[in-house]
Formats: sequence, C-alpha cells, structure tokens
Amino acid sequence: MIESRTSSPHLINIIPLPSTYLLLSPAMASKFFPALPRAGRQLTRHVPRPQFRPFSAGPQRFSDSLAVHRNKPNNNPSIPFKFSEQNNQLIEEILARYPPQYKKAAVMPLLDLGQRQHGFTSISVMNEVARILEMPPMRVYEVATFYTMYNREPVGKYFVQLCTTTPCQLGGCGSDKIVKAITEHLGITPGHTTKDGLFTFIEVECLGACVNAPMVQINDDYYEDLTPESIKTLLTALKESATATSSSPAEIVAPGPMTGRSTCENSAGLTNLVDPVWDPETMMRKDGALDGQAQ
Repeated sequence: MIESRTSSPHLINIIPLPSTYLLLSPAMASKFFPALPRAGRQLTRHVPRPQFRPFSAGPQRFSDSLAVHRNKPNNNPSIPFKFSEQNNQLIEEILARYPPQYKKAAVMPLLDLGQRQHGFTSISVMNEVARILEMPPMRVYEVATFYTMYNREPVGKYFVQLCTTTPCQLGGCGSDKIVKAITEHLGITPGHTTKDGLFTFIEVECLGACVNAPMVQINDDYYEDLTPESIKTLLTALKESATATSSSPAEIVAPGPMTGRSTCENSAGLTNLVDPVWDPETMMRKDGALDGQAQ
C-alpha cells in the first residue's frame, strides 16, 4: 500500500497495490524503505563468526621446508669443509665455462658438487661455495633454499624419491600402492630415514617419466614400471649391495623399466616404422656432406 494525499492536508487515502508491485529492485527498495539496507547491515554485524582458521600438516620435507637454518651438531658454520683435490680440478673446469666477471653463475654446479662430496648441502658447504665464487653468502643460501635438489639436512645412502603426482597415481598399479610397499618394507613413512641410515624416503612432484609410471628416483637413477613386488626386490638388492663385501658381491639392479622393456618403447615391441628397417648409417647425412654445396 502507498499513501495518497488529497486536496485536504489532513486527509490521506490508502491505496492497495497488487502483489507484483512488491517485487522491487534494490534501487527502488532503497527509495521506498531507505532504512532497510542500513538495518540489514546492522543485523549482520551481530552474526557470530568462527574464531579459528583451518590448517593442514604434511610429512617433513627436507629441501622445501622453511628456509631457516638452525645450528645443529652436524650442521653449523664451525664445521670445516674444503673441496677435495679432485673436486678442485672439476671446479676449475666448471669456472672456465663462464666469463670471470660472471663466475657466480656457477653456484648451482658447485653446490651440487659439494653435496656429492659432503653428503648434503650443509651451511659450511654453502659458505665455501660463496668464498670460491666471491659472492655474498646470502645469495648462495637463496639458491640452496629454493631448489629441492639441494638437501640441507643429512639423507641416507640411498635417497628414495617417489613420484606421487597424477600420472603416477593412475599409471600401472598406482603410486599409492608403491608408497604402501615402501612403508611396509622399510618401516618408515615419507620424510624419514631408516635407523641404519641407508634409506631416506620422500614423496616428490613429477620427475618426467610419466609414460613409465609409477616410478622412483634413487640417487641419480630412475626405476620405472614399478609394482609392489619389484620395489621391494629393488630395495632389498640395494641394502645387500651396501653391506656386500668383495668376497660376496651383491647383484646390482639396472636402472630403467623393471618390466624388461627398453626405455619407453611399447611393451609389445615395435609396431610402426618397421618397413624399411631404420638404419642411421644409410639414412642419416654424414658430417660435412653439405660443405661442397655451401661453396
């Protein structure tokens, strides 16, 4: 209903409106009922809000944990570190690839070299790399804390990095079963090291071998087309090789697909390009074959 004033200032006619007139837009509503939006805002102020926020926790990840260094008995600046004579020769070869004024570009290969010698990228390794490259130590810390290839905490002799991204979760038997098999066999969960110091197990992102999923990287080698049985056989062989002696050597499992196929070829064998048979000796151009044409 709305008010309609008559010619007399003391008389007001009340005119009923159809129900469709009640469907007012916000702009029209604010004109007819200017106090309504303000009252709505005042009401929402008294609605209780949760005084907490959700949080999540995951397994410990060495390289991509908080970029904070805590001095420990096995990782502090007072522990001396120097590159071996052999590695010093490698450092000279690496630095020769860069102009002298840009030798700090060699920070990544030198950190990797120090990690391979020391076992992990300790604060002493970072400081030594900073000294050799004549760069602020903080610049070296920034690199070491950014890339997950640098382990700033000690890891086992065999660093087991299992891919658990979507292709490996869906390919083959699935990475979830491989995680379960490793956990049962080693007795540790991701982010931990066995008591004997032989194995460190973590989950990682895609390692680029999706066609041979599921797969695992152990140190520098890829082991692919895994099954729960084959990963347990692999871990057993690695443990035996670590404790083997010269009189009783252990059998070493070759990297690559654990099913016997070659690299990422079809397991059923070659199905195309079979006629004619590919022969690089006759089908590829020899070096210098175009030199005469260029003249």
